[in-house]
Amino acid sequence: MRLILLGPPGAGKGTQAQRLVEKHGIPQLSTGDMLRAAVQAGSEVGKRAKAVMDAGELVSDAIVNAIVAERIDQADCAKGFILDGYPRTLVQADAVESMLSERGIGLDTVIELVVDDRALVGRIVKRAEDAKAAGQPVRKDDNPAVFEERLREYYKKTAPLTGYYYAKGKLKTVDGLASIDAVTNEIEAVLTAAAEAR
Repeated sequence: MRLILLGPPGAGKGTQAQRLVEKHGIPQLSTGDMLRAAVQAGSEVGKRAKAVMDAGELVSDAIVNAIVAERIDQADCAKGFILDGYPRTLVQADAVESMLSERGIGLDTVIELVVDDRALVGRIVKRAEDAKAAGQPVRKDDNPAVFEERLREYYKKTAPLTGYYYAKGKLKTVDGLASIDAVTNEIEAVLTAAAEAR
C-alpha cells in the first residue's frame, strides 16, 4: 500500500499516519525525518542537503526528491509507505509520479483530510492550552498567527495537489474534523476500497 496523506497543518495527518504504521506495518515517510536520516547517514544526497541546511537555506526540490527516491528504495518500503508532508508542490507531485513509475509501481490512493479553517485554529489553540496545562512546551507553530501563516502557505502551494490527484482518479476525501477513531475508520474504508479496486 502506497499512499499520500494531504491536508492543512493541524488536520491530524501525523496522528492518522501513526495509526496506519501500527496497523499495516509500513513506514511513514516524513521529509524532515528523511532529511535528517540522509544527513546522518552521510549519503551523497545527505551531504548536499547538509551543505544547504548549514548555509541556512531551504533544501531544493531536487534534493528532497532525491532523498525520497533513496528512501523508498529501502527494504522497509517494499510493502508500501505513507508519504506525509510530501509532496508539497505540483513539481514534487510530478517527481513522485516519475520515481514510482521508474520502479514499476504507483500510488494506491491519496487521502485528503478535509477540515474547516476556523475549527483548525481552534484545534491549535486547544493543543497549546493542553500543552501548557500539562506543563509541556508549546510548539512554536501552535501560535495562532504563525499557524495562520502556515495555512496561507499551504493553500498557496499544497492545496493545488487536490486537483492534481483528483484528475488522476486517486483523491479520496475524509472528514478530518470527525473523532480520531472515526477518521481512522473512514481511512481504512478508503484503503479497503482501493485494495479491492486493484
